[in-house]
Amino acid sequence: MMFAPEVWEVIWLSLQVTTTSVLIGMLIGIPAGTFLGLYSFSGKRLIVILIYTCMGLPPVLVGVVVYLLLSRYGPLGSLDLLFSAEAMIIAQVILVTPIIAGLTMAAVQAKENAYWETAKSLGASPFQLMLTIIKEARGGIWSGIAAAYGRAISEVGAVMLVGGNIEHHTRVMTTAIILETRTGNFSGGLQMGFVLLAISFLFNSFMMVGMLNQMKARKR
Repeated sequence: MMFAPEVWEVIWLSLQVTTTSVLIGMLIGIPAGTFLGLYSFSGKRLIVILIYTCMGLPPVLVGVVVYLLLSRYGPLGSLDLLFSAEAMIIAQVILVTPIIAGLTMAAVQAKENAYWETAKSLGASPFQLMLTIIKEARGGIWSGIAAAYGRAISEVGAVMLVGGNIEHHTRVMTTAIILETRTGNFSGGLQMGFVLLAISFLFNSFMMVGMLNQMKARKR
């Protein structure tokens, strides 16, 4: 399928913003979720409730908050990030990190009892224990990453607010679909929608193949 250069530009920016957001979310969410799944401490219940609440954060609300923070008179206005790809990444990180953390925590809790005592009896350090649990719970963790990627790449409210849908600068697939539909170019909107669907399908297929290969390797 042949696309105009500006369409490829939109697709590439969408992939850049989404992938960067999910990678940052993984760096924060996987360690946080693993820690919460392994250890009990004062205030944990409140943190867990907040994480589960944030898993369903309204994207528009996140967009408004990030907009106010990055606006000229906001506390982070001096960074001059509003209406940039970086602003969209910040908004998406806020949206995807709780998803990764929450599903990682659930996956770790499902494996923790089976491996905790064994690892401790073998003299594993807390760090080694976390790595072991992450390895054993990777199926659930990958599911969290897939869910986060799906949310990020299909997000429109927050990225529209903080990115501005500026041509050649912050226009991504979801905001391009809205623009094409508003201008009556339904074929262009549907075309971009199918590209978005194809990317999600390919990503999830890749994840599924990787998980199946890992399961086969463990059975050998």
